[in-house]
This record gives sequence, C-alpha cells and structure tokens, in this order.
Amino acid sequence: MANVFRRSPWQVFGILLATVAGAGIVYLLGAALIALRFAPDDLTRNVLVFIGSFVVLGFVLLPLIFGVDDDMDPRSFALFGTRDRTLSTGLLVAALVSVPSVVLVILSLLTAVTWSRGFFPFTLALLSALLAVATCVIAARVTTAVASLLLATRRSRELTGVIGIVLLVLLAPAVILLSSVNWGRDGAAVLGSAADVISWTPFGAVWSFPGDVAMGDIGAAFLKLLIAVATVGLLWLAWDRVVAHMLVTPEREPVVRTYGGMGWFDVLPGRPGAVIAARSITYWARDPRYLVSIVIIPIVPIIMIVPFLVVGVDMQTLTLLPLPVMAIFLGWSLHNDLAFDSTAVWLHFASGIRGFSDRIGRMFPILLIGVPLIIIGSMVSITFYGDWVVLPSMIGVSTALFLGGVGLSSYISARFPYPAALPGDSPFQQPQSSGALGGLSQTLGLVGSLLVATPALILAWFGFTSEPSWHVLSLWAGVGLGVVALILGVWLGGRVFDRRGPEIMAFAVSH
Repeated sequence: MANVFRRSPWQVFGILLATVAGAGIVYLLGAALIALRFAPDDLTRNVLVFIGSFVVLGFVLLPLIFGVDDDMDPRSFALFGTRDRTLSTGLLVAALVSVPSVVLVILSLLTAVTWSRGFFPFTLALLSALLAVATCVIAARVTTAVASLLLATRRSRELTGVIGIVLLVLLAPAVILLSSVNWGRDGAAVLGSAADVISWTPFGAVWSFPGDVAMGDIGAAFLKLLIAVATVGLLWLAWDRVVAHMLVTPEREPVVRTYGGMGWFDVLPGRPGAVIAARSITYWARDPRYLVSIVIIPIVPIIMIVPFLVVGVDMQTLTLLPLPVMAIFLGWSLHNDLAFDSTAVWLHFASGIRGFSDRIGRMFPILLIGVPLIIIGSMVSITFYGDWVVLPSMIGVSTALFLGGVGLSSYISARFPYPAALPGDSPFQQPQSSGALGGLSQTLGLVGSLLVATPALILAWFGFTSEPSWHVLSLWAGVGLGVVALILGVWLGGRVFDRRGPEIMAFAVSH
C-alpha cells in the first residue's frame, strides 16, 4: 500500500480521488443498509438480492468489457519459484487491497447490521458477507486473467469493448421499462418476482439465504447457501487452474497474417475514386472506429421504440420507425470521415487526387450498405405493418434521409472536420478538444437530413390521412431530393477539399 504514494503525482491524485468517491459510496449505501434494518423482512431480502446480484455481475463483466492493466499478473511471478497454490492465495489476498474491494468488504459487513433482528439471521449475514466478498474478488481475478490470456491483441480487445458497449446501450430499454412501473402500487410485487428468480442464481443466492431464514423458509435458505458455497469453491478451483496455466504460458502474440492478393484493390478498377473506395471498404470492414458505428446504428431504433411502447403507441405504427432511423444515422456516419485518416490524408493531396474523386470513394461503402438496406428493409417493415400501399412512402422517406445524410456529410467532413480517435486507438477514446465544432458538424448533418426529407414526410402524412395516391408522390419527392442533395454535397465537398488542402493538412497534423 505504501508504494501507491510513490507513483507520479497524477496517479496519486487519481487514487485519492477514487478513495474519496469510495468513501462517499460507503456513506450513502451504508446509511441505506442500516435503514433497511427497520424494513419488512421480505422487502429487505428482495432489495439486497436485486442490488447485490448486480454488484457480483459487475465484478465479473467489467474486466472483460473494458479490460484492466493487471499489476499482479501471475506471469510476473513465474521466475520466483513460488508454489502455484501459495501464489494463487497470495494474489487473492493482494486483490483485497484496492478501493473497490475495500468498499465491497465494508458494505458486505454492514448487511449484518441489516439482519441484526435475530441471532441466526445476523450470524448467517456475516457468513453471507464473507462468501459475497470471496465470490466477487475471485470472479474478478478469474475474468481479469482470462482477459489477459484471450484478449491480448488490440483487435480482440476492441471487439470485446464493442460488445460491452452494445450490452450497456441495451440496458436503456430496461431502465425505461422499469421507470414505467408504478412503484407505489406494483413496485414491491415486481421487485419480489425478480428477486425470487435471481436468488436461485450464483449472483443472488449469496445475498438471499439470511433473508430466507428471517422469513422462516429454512429449506430454501439451506439450498441457496449450498449454491453460494459451491460457487466460491468452483471459482477458487478455476483460479487455481488459471494461475498454474499462466505460469507456464507466455503472453499471447498477435497473429500476423499473409494475404495472397490486394483485396478490394484487385476487385475495383485503378481509377482514383475506385482506389479510395477500395481503401474505404477495407477500413469499414476492419477498423474498430468504423465498426462501432455500424454496430450501434441498429440499436438506436430499439431504444427509441421502447418509450413509445410505454406511452401506449401501438406496435403496428412503430414498425415504420426503425428503417428511417437507421437510414439517417447511416448517412450521417460519414460526417467526420476525413478526420479518421489523420496524417495519412496527405497521400490524397500529394498524389493530386481531385476532391470529387475523394468524396465519391469515401461514400462508396455506405452506399453498398444503405441501398440494399432501404430496399429490403422497406419490404420487411411494410410486411409487419400490413399495408403495402405505404411502401412508396417508406422508400421515399428513407432514401431522402439516407442520401441527404450522405450528401451533407460529404460536404461537412471536408469543411468542418473535428478531432476524432486516431488510427490504432480505441473508438471510445474521443479527444476532449472536439468542442463546439464537433457539435456543430453533428447537428448540421442530422438536421440537414431531416430538412431534405421534410417534403417526403409531409406527402407521406397526406397519404395516411387523405388519399393513398400521395404515397407515390412521397416516393418521387424523397428519391429526387435525396439524389439532388447527394450530387450537391459531393460537388461542394469536392470543391472544399480542393480549396482547403493546406487547412486540412494543418488540421490533420495538429490533431
């Protein structure tokens, strides 16, 4: 612990800040645990099971999702000649010397105060606290070790991070659904039903058996105690085996692959726009910064649909929402494409490529995705909607949003680039210097796409409320305005690219 204060001043400051935050968490949650001492047995048990299970889940998943630099990696002790069992035990004890572990220990022991309404519940609560701490600490060590073994390469870490972000984003609908519950009337029943299920899992059993004893359910308490003890035993066995394996296993090296051809460069012709298109397709398929955008786009409509369902909008109407939302965000995803090149953009200026070719090549991958998405997605959406008369409007509105976004992005990315994650960096390391320019670029792209699609939206509304023939006009208006916006955006963006070459290079070098 003394070595903590021998680090750099900023690291010491960060540790002190984490300690203060941990103390605040202990104060707030500790007061809540003491207050639960006077709550009914069933409510106390349900709250502890529900919250405690998320604590265990966090210790399991966070090392896998975000990764951690393990200062106590077992491989660091491979040359010391320490026995496997001794080393694994020592590393577990050392894992207790951290802010999260100390907070966990204190709050777990405070659950004994919560159950100090009888000798047996109090005694079992102490046992529950010990088992909970052991479960969380050993699980965190196991997942950290597994992450260091399997996620050693940058690409695997980025993929895991993307999956983790998707899971976190998908929590938003769950939060919205929970907020729609009338907790004053139905909250206790909902919480009890969830806790009853969770309490039979390794995540919740360790928190449940003291409450079951307090409620008089001795049989269930005994079975859940067995689940908790078995969980700790299996985790300990897994940790012991992982340490033994890591001591004789070198760090995983990235696999270098040799490709026989030039990929998309062999497929597309050797013209400037086609070469840039081949390079862009390669980036969109392999660069995590682009993959994050593709992964998030289908999730956004799901998050938007849930609030509408909560307020009572019928599902038939909501089937028309996902495709236009995906179309606008897919077109908008190009709005800062040039910044992703960083200093590599100098190749475009040094080789004398015209801005028009640059703009055409960069939008090619998005067109490969967007055009089939609109055609197939429109038919799927209308199939679920149940009225094929609406199909022209669906195609028209989605096309206007998509092509309008691509056209505006072609201009905005050349005129208003803002700092982005550098090549090789995590897609989640957004520079703090983006400032107002980043917000301006994003707003212009989204609002501009909506303006391009406004006539098609109005005509589609007339089709719903008046004559169905308006849907055909919505198709022509959407496709026509989308194509016009695309052509203008590519033309203006190309001119800006040609005129502002020095400014673009200065931006690339400085960011």
